[in-house]
Amino acid sequence: MRAMVFERAGQPLALKDIPRPEPGPGQVLIRIEACGVCRTDLHIVDGELTQPKLPLVPGHEVVGRIAAMGPGVVGLREGQRVGVPWLGHACGHCPYCDKGRENLCDDPLFTGYTVDGGYAEYCVAHTDFTFALPEDADPVALAPLLCAGLIGYRSLSLAGDAQVLGLYGFGAAAHILCQVALHQGRRVLAFTRDGDTAAQEFARRLGVVWAGGSSEPSPEELDAAIIFAPVGALVPAALKSVRKGGRVVCGGIHMSDIPSFPYADLWQEREIRSVANLTRADGEAFFPLAAEAGVRTETVPYPLERANEALDDLRAGRLQGAAVLVP
Repeated sequence: MRAMVFERAGQPLALKDIPRPEPGPGQVLIRIEACGVCRTDLHIVDGELTQPKLPLVPGHEVVGRIAAMGPGVVGLREGQRVGVPWLGHACGHCPYCDKGRENLCDDPLFTGYTVDGGYAEYCVAHTDFTFALPEDADPVALAPLLCAGLIGYRSLSLAGDAQVLGLYGFGAAAHILCQVALHQGRRVLAFTRDGDTAAQEFARRLGVVWAGGSSEPSPEELDAAIIFAPVGALVPAALKSVRKGGRVVCGGIHMSDIPSFPYADLWQEREIRSVANLTRADGEAFFPLAAEAGVRTETVPYPLERANEALDDLRAGRLQGAAVLVP
């Protein structure tokens, strides 16, 4: 099968013909229809996440159809459309899994990081973290929901019942989460790269009440802020915009260092939270909510062999919405 293979940080992915994997017990083989390109993939290929399996097929926003099933698979069928997210497997018996916090599992597997992912024609996945998806939907449109959507949803859950919500970094995750939050009746403000008028106009089209640069003070106090841009300096900026008792949620897996800031900006019970991975419960809650909210993803499709171009466009901020690879 064809696959884009990561061999060393700083080098472009290589298009290779590698053996098609075979599903083991509790696994399915998936013929991939689409795979989203996520900022986490950039952190891997740029060497900021330092423990990938090598060589590696990246990609963890996988949409495809089951081509074969390993022993012991129940509840799924060949030909069914499914999706595979970042968290590919949890041990099920560590102290975190025992308490339903499998996103913090002590012995996890991560799709496209510690096991091969979706920048290929086929992949295998554990059925524990394989979600059924709509049969009649566009697979390219579905792909960003598998990480940008799920992590955005978990970030929103940690933001609590915030009615005035600020989103910092208006890309793949924020444009999905914005639609969900508006559906829930929240007021959403979008903070983009300074001077990125295209992103600000995109946010306004989706219905935000205000859009501006991330260095600008918020025009109103926020109940919570969610930061998707991997920029640590946004944390103290967001803290200054949240009200007493408000919360800043960091939605990325990697972020540059957070600069020092006065304790007064954190005082009065403001909080900073990080988001790690996802749980099966997140998927079970999010996908029906996304359908109910009528979420529409903004995507830019690329052929599989142009994965390096897609990563470059994401790195340079040339994308509006999400890049998606199509084998």
